[in-house]
Amino acid sequence: MAFSQKYHVGQRVSFDSLGTIRYIGPVDGAGAEKEWLGIEWDNSERGKHNGVLKGKRYFTCLSSSETTASFIRSNRVSDLERTFIEAVHEKYATTGPAIKPIKISSKVAEEVGFDKIWKEQSQLAELKIVLVDGLRINRAGEPGSIRNTCPKIVELDLSRNLFEDVQDVVDICGELDDLKSLKLNGNRFTAINTDQEARNEFSGIRHLEIDEMLISFEVLSEFARQFSSLQTLAASSNFWTSIPCALKTIHLTSLTMEYNKFTSLADLSYLALLPLLENLHLKGNDISDITPSKVIDSGEQTSTKESPVFGSKLRYVDLSYNSINTWSFVDSLPSVFPGMTALRLSHNPIYGGIGMSKSSSTSIEEGYMFTVARLKNLKVLNFSTITIADRTNAEMFYLSRIGKEIAEVSEDEEGSVTRRHKRYEELCEIYGAPTVVRRGKDAINPDSLEARLITFTFFKPTSNHDGKEETITHTRQIPKSFDIYRVKGLVGRMFGMPPLDIRLTWETGQWDPVAGYEENEDSSDDEWDGAVEEKSTEVEVEGPGGKRGKWMEREVEIEDSTRQVGFCVDGSEARVRVEARKGPSG
Repeated sequence: MAFSQKYHVGQRVSFDSLGTIRYIGPVDGAGAEKEWLGIEWDNSERGKHNGVLKGKRYFTCLSSSETTASFIRSNRVSDLERTFIEAVHEKYATTGPAIKPIKISSKVAEEVGFDKIWKEQSQLAELKIVLVDGLRINRAGEPGSIRNTCPKIVELDLSRNLFEDVQDVVDICGELDDLKSLKLNGNRFTAINTDQEARNEFSGIRHLEIDEMLISFEVLSEFARQFSSLQTLAASSNFWTSIPCALKTIHLTSLTMEYNKFTSLADLSYLALLPLLENLHLKGNDISDITPSKVIDSGEQTSTKESPVFGSKLRYVDLSYNSINTWSFVDSLPSVFPGMTALRLSHNPIYGGIGMSKSSSTSIEEGYMFTVARLKNLKVLNFSTITIADRTNAEMFYLSRIGKEIAEVSEDEEGSVTRRHKRYEELCEIYGAPTVVRRGKDAINPDSLEARLITFTFFKPTSNHDGKEETITHTRQIPKSFDIYRVKGLVGRMFGMPPLDIRLTWETGQWDPVAGYEENEDSSDDEWDGAVEEKSTEVEVEGPGGKRGKWMEREVEIEDSTRQVGFCVDGSEARVRVEARKGPSG
């Protein structure tokens, strides 16, 4: 075991891949006289086990992966470590053999090319951004060497290196007076001094990244307080399930804690104590509740924690790629984030099929509109600015869906529906109450197959050989989930027409007034400038009270899109006119 003095437990090493020595000694079944190193690899897929081999635990890993560790012989030579200065020289300075000046008739001739390149690339003193991640650095180097070599560094990336003690990082930063940004992602420090107050070496740093360091949150809190001017902090992928204590960084404005293991916003309650926080990034966790709940003896669920309330300065929250599957969660967001005006909520279950009622589902487009309508102070959603028209359309759509939900229950149960929608009364005051049409006894069950089909009557006006007009008609039941392109493909086969040359017009059977009964026929108030293209047929008919007026039959063109046809027509039956699309001149 002659090599035992070369390595020690906790040592950071590289054997083609970075890792930490967790065990030195024999391994059962591999020869008692042989010495092995138990390595926890930084790459959790690099190993073969997690410190347990053939039922025996030799060491414990920080990572929860089952394939993060393996054994290697202790006589294997590790990759060469470097000082910080050596790494900077290797990456940013080109070295070459000394070139003697060439003299011609006592005059020095300048060699254009290599010598100039070496000189230009060796201007380390002017470096402001230095990225030396993954270069196997384990110490600073000789005192003063950094200040003499590259003192103007503003942004420094020391991620994924071989530091064991955070003091080595302190030594490096202590010689960089202009340093503002520091990245330590993926390092596995075995020694972090948590008793240290604010350090002068870190006093100018505004931005800190400590992703994948696998330290406890308590250690993070004590480490972060050493950065007295810290404004932005990234601490993702550290496998935290909750925040057990406060962060002692009063100047923090932006916090990123993505890809951890939080399941509720209540797990983050201590973060609400940050007085200046403006941006909170929680992407890729497992958040599904505001507060965790448990089932009590009566069978009901009750919250086990209080809901946090963040400061009014918090404007942006990223909750994408979580497990949010209820609209009640969205309704509660304003009480948790009262100052929130921008939100990212994409890639959650509610955007993939969870509707407002048990018998309904929602598309991504509908999910976006529901979110806008439920959060009245929201100005940006999923990176899209919400215009006045977007908000109006979303709120009217949301109100109409509430009306449909009310129609599915009896009048006695109507209150149970409206109570689930916190903005219902407010929206009714703005737009008026939605029309509620309840199903009769003979109505179609909305959960049945029949309710998911629309009976289309497609007709195509044409002329026969004698020049007389004829109509070719086909009736077909089509699922509401078919998109417009698929419907046009079916219609094309029915009528023997290229699908993309077809124009479909839905004849709604409804009539709209062109001019009021008391208005002059020349009035221009009946002009239509809506988003859908309509063709009108005006007739003069007798209206209420025997008065006459002009009315227009409403026809809506079904335009090419990937939208489901169920969103383009109303009801279970539709009459659609089929025509050849006119050319650009038509």
